[in-house]
Amino acid sequence: MKFYVSSAFLKTPEIIEIARAADELGYDGLGIPDHVVNVETLETPYPYTKDGQRRWQPFTDWPDPWVLVGGLAQITTRLKFVTTVYIPAMRNPYSAAKAIGTAAVLASGRVELGIGVGWCREEFALMGEQFAARGKRTDEMIDLMRALWEPGWTEFDGQFYRAPRLEMQPTPPSIPVYVGGLSDIALRRAARNDGWIGDLINTDRAIAAVRRLRELRAENGLTMDDFTVLTPLTDAFTVADYQRAEDAGITGIITMPWMFYAGPDATLAEKIDGLRRFRKDLALD
Repeated sequence: MKFYVSSAFLKTPEIIEIARAADELGYDGLGIPDHVVNVETLETPYPYTKDGQRRWQPFTDWPDPWVLVGGLAQITTRLKFVTTVYIPAMRNPYSAAKAIGTAAVLASGRVELGIGVGWCREEFALMGEQFAARGKRTDEMIDLMRALWEPGWTEFDGQFYRAPRLEMQPTPPSIPVYVGGLSDIALRRAARNDGWIGDLINTDRAIAAVRRLRELRAENGLTMDDFTVLTPLTDAFTVADYQRAEDAGITGIITMPWMFYAGPDATLAEKIDGLRRFRKDLALD
């Protein structure tokens, strides 16, 4: 089982110190969420809470993932960086591919691209991108970006994006693509790619998702070998809990270990102490 530390809702200077500590303590990765702006008043309900309200408060930090990865890569040596999740369809595909590819080069191949189709219509509008057909555009953007990351010349002729013969440098190391989301459409998209990223869910629901992913992979003639399943688990706290998840096919946990010891108002020192205590309590060292 791999353990990734979530950087959601942290102050940007704290993320730097959390990443440094996680790298030194042997954690496998750092999860980095994505929003460009936080609009005060929304008509679009947030889809991952029962009341449609956002999980974060105004003026929460949302650093640009690829600028952040480029910086964190210089102070870490082994930690991987996964976006939880990045919204490609809200961007120009060439700018997105350039930023992601450059970050992957700076991180020496430690970038894992977690993507979603997005939920906030207002943010799409501010970015000048269409909210409609965002799922189909996301699929095509993945294909286009993968082509742009290949060495040599490339051309692309899709429904939404067309590229003349061109090349994009630097050529990054391999970048796996994981798909976030809990709907069957999201699971189908994940099954066509390299992995799935879950939301705050309990272990039974995560195991059910893995079961469905296994079915969808089989339909496409694919196995679960080398397929990544990363998710937070709301009811996993012990070695036995994590072992059950791993036995079911969950390959990685996204967690905030300090929440178990000091809670949401933990100081930076308490957060780092929580990282240390979590590994010791689970005998991960």
